[in-house]
Amino acid sequence: MATHLVTGAGSGIGAALAERLTARGDDLWLLVRDAGRAAQLRERFPAAQTLVGDLADPSRLSWAFSHQSLPSRLDSLIHVAGVVELGAVADTPVATWQHQLNVNAVAPAELTRLLLPALRVSRGHVIFVNSGAGLRVSPEWGSYAASKFAVRAIADALREEERRSGVRVTTVYPGRTATPMQEKVHQQEGADYDAAKWIRPDSVATTILAALDLPRDADLTELTVRPGV
Repeated sequence: MATHLVTGAGSGIGAALAERLTARGDDLWLLVRDAGRAAQLRERFPAAQTLVGDLADPSRLSWAFSHQSLPSRLDSLIHVAGVVELGAVADTPVATWQHQLNVNAVAPAELTRLLLPALRVSRGHVIFVNSGAGLRVSPEWGSYAASKFAVRAIADALREEERRSGVRVTTVYPGRTATPMQEKVHQQEGADYDAAKWIRPDSVATTILAALDLPRDADLTELTVRPGV
């Protein structure tokens, strides 16, 4: 039985993944931003354990974890949580840049740093659920894409740094996926939202599981998932 820690399990891809991991009997830890959110997720995933830490304030994660019990070993750490705000560079204030960089890039880096000892014990796997915006940038997507390009750099560096420890690192780049975040993006774009046009969260979860379950003789470093025709 494997042990996984997932961020962003409250909705979308994270929720679909948590459901799949629970269904196959794996042990699940869920990172949540506060005690109220922890209670909500424990109702949805009764067998899961929760760890409280606010990704919007990565400098306090170490302090928050010092007051909680952490898993002694982890087979995977899966970064799904993220935020998005669209806008032209000319119109994007510092606070918006900082918030996206904190949640999408700095917090995953810090969370990985704090949990690497547990991952090294089991020669575990770190998975970063990135975005198509981590590969190319469109107008109005500058600040979000910058945070996702940063995630790509973190993953690439970590992969080489932890190769000797046996920790594997995979980046998944989903295209537009039918999640609450995608609905928000459509609102910001002023476009009608039709979930049927986009990737189902469970399909992205299937991709993540494929990387997790790959035998040790191979390594999936990057996976790109796009909506079907």
